[in-house]
Amino acid sequence: MPKTIQRWTRSHEFWLLAVVIVLSLFLTAATDSFLTLQNLFDLLTSTSFAGILAAGLLVVLVFGGIDISFTAIASVAQYVALMIAKTYPIGWFGVFLVACCTGILCGLFNAAIIHKVRISSVIVTISTLNIFYGLLIYITRGDYITSLPSYFREGIWWFEFTDSNGFPYAINFQALLLVVAFFMTWVLLNKTNIGRQIYAMGGNEIAAERLGFHVFGLRCLVYGYMGFMAAIASISQAQLAQSVTPTTLIGKELEVLAAVVLGGASLAGGNGSVFGAVLGVMLIAILQNGLILLGVSSYWNQFFVGCVILLAVSATALSQRRRHAGLAS
Repeated sequence: MPKTIQRWTRSHEFWLLAVVIVLSLFLTAATDSFLTLQNLFDLLTSTSFAGILAAGLLVVLVFGGIDISFTAIASVAQYVALMIAKTYPIGWFGVFLVACCTGILCGLFNAAIIHKVRISSVIVTISTLNIFYGLLIYITRGDYITSLPSYFREGIWWFEFTDSNGFPYAINFQALLLVVAFFMTWVLLNKTNIGRQIYAMGGNEIAAERLGFHVFGLRCLVYGYMGFMAAIASISQAQLAQSVTPTTLIGKELEVLAAVVLGGASLAGGNGSVFGAVLGVMLIAILQNGLILLGVSSYWNQFFVGCVILLAVSATALSQRRRHAGLAS
């Protein structure tokens, strides 16, 4: 037991959790608005989109790839699903089915290009980000969808209660999808043989191929899973916004990537955990929320997110150098 605790205190997640706690205590002392049920509830709801995407991106990074196109995939899946839902009575099942199939197909397209053409995943997904988004804007002409089915507008609102100030709270649609997304990712990476293969591929792709791993199949699964999570995130965002705007999701890539890398996922592959990703999402969300509560201009958000990415990547690289130096000695 003491060795387990010692390993935990040396882990990346432990120090990240400590930073989250310290930042939360600082914001609690600096402003009366941070540690309130209303602010925490709003924070959880507004973070669901980035959190669900982070769950998908974690799998891609552990595999040793990278995906920049997930916001465009989410935009396409969202528009296709809710345009059909607006026209036909397909219900909740139909909305999720159409959105997820669209997202998975876009993810599989990424996987096929990366594998067959042997191009860097960064280059491919930057290209497909523009391809998917460009086609969406060309076809839709940027038109909004504001008339959504009544069942979609109502969403999910379980175990409702009202505080002394009259504000209602409940387990809502966004919180439910966020928990399900991280749980599914945890099961995939930690409780399945496929998850072990994903970690092995990220650690050493050549060795994994020699062991007989089906590399193309795994790549399709990983990028298809990212497309699936992008679709889930898009439905969450549309229900929260009560409308569909083709241009609104683009630009969130940096925030999601920052959260996952900050959580300990290596850009070189083979490393990363669901708990770390959750903490990374929490830290970015608390940081952005804290800046707003402290009255700092929103223009500083991107600056701080960029600093967080730089610090996280630098810390990961330093840790890997120390580990290799220890093994060499």
